[in-house]
Amino acid sequence: MPLDPVAYLPYGDPDDFIREVTDLIWVDRSISYIRENYEPDSIVHGAYGTSTTRDEVIEGTLMRISSTPDRTGQAEDVIWEARGDDAFLSSHLVLSGHLQTSQFSRTIANCLYRRGRMVEEWVVRDSLAGALESGADLDELARAQAFRGYTGSWNEAAPADPIAIGDSGARPDVYRSEVEAVLEMIQVIWNERDLQKVEKYFQRDLVLLTVGNRLVIRPEGYRRALLRFLEAFPAGQFEIRDIQTNYDVRYAGLRVAVTWKFVGDYIGKPNYGSLTGKPVDVLGISQFTFHNGALAKEVRLWDDIALRAQIAQLRGDEPVGPSNIY
Repeated sequence: MPLDPVAYLPYGDPDDFIREVTDLIWVDRSISYIRENYEPDSIVHGAYGTSTTRDEVIEGTLMRISSTPDRTGQAEDVIWEARGDDAFLSSHLVLSGHLQTSQFSRTIANCLYRRGRMVEEWVVRDSLAGALESGADLDELARAQAFRGYTGSWNEAAPADPIAIGDSGARPDVYRSEVEAVLEMIQVIWNERDLQKVEKYFQRDLVLLTVGNRLVIRPEGYRRALLRFLEAFPAGQFEIRDIQTNYDVRYAGLRVAVTWKFVGDYIGKPNYGSLTGKPVDVLGISQFTFHNGALAKEVRLWDDIALRAQIAQLRGDEPVGPSNIY
């Protein structure tokens, strides 16, 4: 079923819609446009929890723009997929930094738009990148934030068949073999820990871009990056919450976006301070690129400073103040 233009007007398609609306708000500073772009009761799941009002998005956007006035963002990828005939779910990878710089960071915002209005969003920022650049104390940054916690769909059981229906609703049955390959890879390698099988799914010359602006290459690099995350939560598991696919030569062909939740007890290596023995709830998004039937690239983001803040709260550390969900 073709997508009704009411989903993305006055722009040419959802890709144009996402890129232009984001520029209007974040680059041209038309913060007030959020009132036209978001429903009043729009829901945003961020690294520090869930917000349920448009006003909080406006306030959070203003604070972020004000705190980094010299930074500019632009689209690195937009993976969008229809949700019925009047809605779409986009996965917008944003690269932001100064106009001429080696210092940058990435954000992925997955946005559910219905008839041109935002209804629900899942957003992750690589806050670790900026913290490492500035030489800030990571734990001190974390203690300055309060983890609010999640409400709504994020607390519901993971979709039983995310290929058919994710948190954003029913999805079209497109690129099934590639989607199945990604989900099988996540189950076998991420959840079952059969790291030997990286070569089964990825090309030899793979690239992984992940938090802290880390660039990882080759299957062995991929294995080590996964172990580095899992070693603090050795029994943790990844849940698949949503999927979208898109083919566009502008972005190197076929890409598959996956929204995932990681849940695991902090009982392993104390990479985030003293152990708590309690579970963390991590919102993450990955974007995978296929080439000749195999995975060639992944961008994998979560907010590592927010993860530290969550652990600090579970440990009983007192936060200094409230967090900006957006």
